[in-house]
Amino acid sequence: MSQQKQQGNVVAIVMMILLFGMIALVTNLAAPVGLITQQQFTLSNFAAMLGNLGVFIAYAVMGIPAGILLQKVGYKKTALIAIAVGFAGVLIQFLGGGIAESFAIYLLGAFVSGFSMCMLNTVVNPMLNTLGGGGNKGNQLIQVGGSFNSIVGTFTPAFVGILIGQVTADTVIADVSLALYIALGVFAVVGMVLWSVSIPEPHAEKSAEPIGDLISGALKYRHFVLGAIAIFFYVGVEVATPGMMLFWLSDSIGPMVAGSVAGTYWFLMFIGRLGGASIAGKVPSKVLLSITASAAMFFVLLAIILPTTQTVSMPVVQSTATGGIGFGLAEVPINAMFLVLVGLCTSIMWGCVYNLAVEGLGKFTAVASGIFMTMVCGGGIILALQGGIRDLTGSFQTSYLLVLVGFAYLLFYALVGSKNVNKDI
Repeated sequence: MSQQKQQGNVVAIVMMILLFGMIALVTNLAAPVGLITQQQFTLSNFAAMLGNLGVFIAYAVMGIPAGILLQKVGYKKTALIAIAVGFAGVLIQFLGGGIAESFAIYLLGAFVSGFSMCMLNTVVNPMLNTLGGGGNKGNQLIQVGGSFNSIVGTFTPAFVGILIGQVTADTVIADVSLALYIALGVFAVVGMVLWSVSIPEPHAEKSAEPIGDLISGALKYRHFVLGAIAIFFYVGVEVATPGMMLFWLSDSIGPMVAGSVAGTYWFLMFIGRLGGASIAGKVPSKVLLSITASAAMFFVLLAIILPTTQTVSMPVVQSTATGGIGFGLAEVPINAMFLVLVGLCTSIMWGCVYNLAVEGLGKFTAVASGIFMTMVCGGGIILALQGGIRDLTGSFQTSYLLVLVGFAYLLFYALVGSKNVNKDI
């Protein structure tokens, strides 16, 4: 390989890892910005979750089309289109919360951003795998990208919480414009660099069969259908656990500390992914999913039944006595600590569910991945429903019964639903 090509690959690898981070930044902006829209536009808890819903519902619309686009124009062009769409989506959100001050325009921006996130998710994994030369090196690069995704996910809610400070009657989306400027800037820089760099092009496997036949073929496998439902619940509970906690804690301890606690959840996901990568090759996916789903149910149940008056000390970013910002210990409801621990459980669930669901699918595996991408919409639907339950019952703790049901389904899938009973197809 020539030195020029090696340098091009290094630049492209950095760009893909940055895009991994962009997926986390844009996705995790939705919940904390929802705190602002709730105040700015006088919204219910359900309505405040609609921005997050807009991001994730776009996956239901764009999942399969993104795969088709990938086959038609290739990975690099799909990535460039996704970057342009993402830039437009963040800009529309900024305009909706600022100049136009329209909740409808803000929601449109969230929906457009979701299109971008879906397309990027179909690109970054195979691109990093190819740039690494496949095999262990390719997988290593994917793990690096995933780890960076978790780091940005940790940073985002805490950063937005710092920008918000304290939600008041005057708090507006423009108060967190720095986060939106960063997103726009990274999209612009990565797009320009990716446009100018020559990189190897992974080729999606083509099939002579019509896409409709492939979809219907995949849906004949019971364990895949139940696995697709499991992905819906998985992404839902992964997002809803820290998302509703952010709203819950902001009411009592303020957005800055609440954002830091929510960030700890994503940090534990990062730790869990590092640990999971070391044992995933030794422990069956069914066992891993059973253990983590059971543990998550236990933690959520404790968060539901324990009194919020019982507190523990957690390390957070908070205001100092001199009016600055520092790192220290803060008293938070013990319920929040158990919800944070759920991050260790959710960290490795995606890989487990995917591995179990596509087993034995053969030529249907590619289209099955597209169907999986559409089911990511659970990340918005579950959180919005949870917000609705909070509105109806007046209790944040009661709303976590929905999360408990989600983890119960994942346990069912691990123990029963993942069995391949269609081996004759």
